[in-house]
Amino acid sequence: MSSGKLSGFSDIAKQALMQPQESMLEIKDKKNKLYIGIPKEVSFQENRIPLTPLSVALLINNGHEVILESNAGRAANFLDKDYSEQGAQIVFDTKRVYEADIIIKIAPPTLQEIELMKPGQILISALQLATLKASSLQAMLKKNITALSFEHLLDEGGCLTVIRAMSEIVGATSILIAAEYLSNVFEGKGLMLGGITGVPPTEIVILGAGTVGEYAARTAIALGAEVKVFDKSIYKLRRLQNNIGTRIFTSVVQPIVLEKAITTCDVAIGAIRAEDGRTPCIVSEATVSRMKPNSVIIDVSIDQGGCFETSEVTNHTHPVFRKYDVIHYCVPNIASRVARTATYALTNIFTPILLDIGEHGGVKNVIWRKSGVRDAVYIYQGNITNKHIADRFSLPYKDLDLLIVSHQ
Repeated sequence: MSSGKLSGFSDIAKQALMQPQESMLEIKDKKNKLYIGIPKEVSFQENRIPLTPLSVALLINNGHEVILESNAGRAANFLDKDYSEQGAQIVFDTKRVYEADIIIKIAPPTLQEIELMKPGQILISALQLATLKASSLQAMLKKNITALSFEHLLDEGGCLTVIRAMSEIVGATSILIAAEYLSNVFEGKGLMLGGITGVPPTEIVILGAGTVGEYAARTAIALGAEVKVFDKSIYKLRRLQNNIGTRIFTSVVQPIVLEKAITTCDVAIGAIRAEDGRTPCIVSEATVSRMKPNSVIIDVSIDQGGCFETSEVTNHTHPVFRKYDVIHYCVPNIASRVARTATYALTNIFTPILLDIGEHGGVKNVIWRKSGVRDAVYIYQGNITNKHIADRFSLPYKDLDLLIVSHQ
C-alpha cells in the first residue's frame, strides 16, 4: 500500500477522533407533582398548622397542588383568604382533604382521621409515642400507609430539628409566662421579673440544662433575673454555660443544695426530659410546701409526668392551680400558646422536605438519600420500621433499608 493511501487513512482517523463521543451522564430523578392535604386539627387546643401561606405559595410555584380544610390556620391567625390568595384550594369537607397523596398535620391522626385516609397515603405528623394506641397503629398498617414522625426528623448536624425548634420556643416562653404570674394581674407577688437598679433581682431555678433550660436561662438573664441551673449531667451544664457565654450558678442535682434553692426562689421551671418513660420527679411535695407564698412553678416536663410531685396536667383555658399557696402552671403544649411563631418554625423544616420529595421523584428516593428523613419513618408501606414500636406492641419489625431496596 502506498504512503499516499496511508496518509489518507490517517486523516480519516483524525476526523473520527474529533467526532463527538458518547458520555455517561447521571440519570436524574423524574420530578413528581405532589398533591398535599392540610386538614384542620381536631386535637384539643392544638393551634399550630404545618405550613404558612408563603410556604404554600412556594410549593405551588414549584408545580405542586395544596388543598386546605377551611379554618385550618385560624388558631394561628392565618385566614383562608391568606392561603387561597397564594393558590391553595380551600374546601369545607374534611373527606376532600384526605383525597390528597400526602397528608401533613401536627397532632397524630385519630381513628376517625385514619378511616378517611386512602390506601398507600403518606402521612407526616407527630407520633407522640406515649399516647400511641395499638388500634391506631393497626388501622394505618391495614391501609399500607407510609408514616413519618416529625419528632424524629434529624438535620444535617444530627439534631432533632423539630424538637430543637419547639424547645427553643418553650424555653423562652416559659419565662414570659412566669413574668405574667409574678405580677399583680394574676394575683402573684407583684414582682417585675428581673428587677431594676436598687431592687434585688428575682431568683429563678431551672431544672434541666437541655435546650429548654438553655433558652429559659437566656431569656431570664436578658430580663435581669438571677438564674440557677441544675442537671444530673456535668456535660450538659458545661455546654449550657459555654453556649450562654456568661458565668451563672450551675450545680448537679444535690438534694440539700436543690432544696435550699427551690424554697428561696421566686420561680422554679421544670425542664428535665426523659429519654424513655417518665420524667424523674426530683422536687418533693414537702419541698414545694416550704416555697415562698405566691411563688411560681412552670412544669414544662408535665407531658412526661412532671418534675414536681405536686404537678397536675392543666390546659390553656385553665392553665394554673394553687397548692400550698404556690402557683402551678402545668400546660403540656406551651408552643400552641404562641402558635404563629411555632408555625413559622415548623414550616421552615417541612417545606424543604416536601420540595425534595417532589424534586427527587417521590418519598422513597428522599428516604433513601437523606438519613435524617429516614430516621423519622416508623411505617413504610404498611410495615413497621421502628423497632421500639414493634417491640412495644409485639408486632413484626422490618428493616427500612431492605424494604426500599426490595421495592426498587
